[in-house]
Amino acid sequence: MSLPDGPPEASTPPSKPADTLVEGRAPSPVQAKRSSADFSDDGGVGFEVAPVAPDDPAWNGWDVLRLVVLTIVALFVGVFTVLLVARWKIYPHTALTEIARVPLVVVAGQSLAYLLILAYMYVLVTRERGRSDFLAAVHWNWPSNIAVYVLAGFALSLGLQGLAHLLPIPKNLPIDNFFRTPAEAWALGILSVTLAPLMEELFFRGFLYPVLARRLGFWFAVFLTALGFALLHGAQLMFSWGPVLVIFLVGTVLTLVRAKTNSVAAGVLIHMAYNGTITIAMYAATDGFRHLEKLNQ
Repeated sequence: MSLPDGPPEASTPPSKPADTLVEGRAPSPVQAKRSSADFSDDGGVGFEVAPVAPDDPAWNGWDVLRLVVLTIVALFVGVFTVLLVARWKIYPHTALTEIARVPLVVVAGQSLAYLLILAYMYVLVTRERGRSDFLAAVHWNWPSNIAVYVLAGFALSLGLQGLAHLLPIPKNLPIDNFFRTPAEAWALGILSVTLAPLMEELFFRGFLYPVLARRLGFWFAVFLTALGFALLHGAQLMFSWGPVLVIFLVGTVLTLVRAKTNSVAAGVLIHMAYNGTITIAMYAATDGFRHLEKLNQ
């Protein structure tokens, strides 16, 4: 996949036709109709999606690649920082390699990394690319009917968990190591319904999807965004095709919602509800995370 040529010129932004999409606003009926027709020419989408204007998004493929690299660096910095604090305050006589295997340390380090990347996302959009309104630039667009998307996430979770029972799922996955104690289960559960869905949606549906859609077209953008989303979770699932397929389907639905609603926030709500449904089910099945051995049954 080729990347766009060079960063956009901040001093001479390209002019937008009067009828192209305005940041943070839903497209007009004329725009949506034209966008639907354009995609139908490429194979048919089946529903109207928001058009991608020539200068929207303001960032490009190189910026997204830089976000990926900086995320890796931030994860290392975040986990290592928490590791040192844990060694100093909690595990003074334990080797760093052993502390690094403690799930609470990993979750805390990941949370710190997410906050660092969120701060850089803001700098990238507002400082480097000159968009004064960060939320408008990433098409946050908070939906008016929150309950619809929460219920959609609940239904999606139930449906795909039902599908998972028909697929080959290994009995022991790396993610299971985060559910050895109630504290670890609580920590991962809280992360999975707060920072994790927020940051994943901002990156995949806020930053990556519009770049791919502008460069490669709608369907390639949906496929590649969902694929990247699935591969992100692959290591936790031993790259077993059954659970990875489930995550790929989740990513596909979330990307389609982003395209249909022109709203990253809608995907965040569905994502939070999806993870929250699984967390609540595990909480109920283990008597409030007090009997985690039941998860193996």
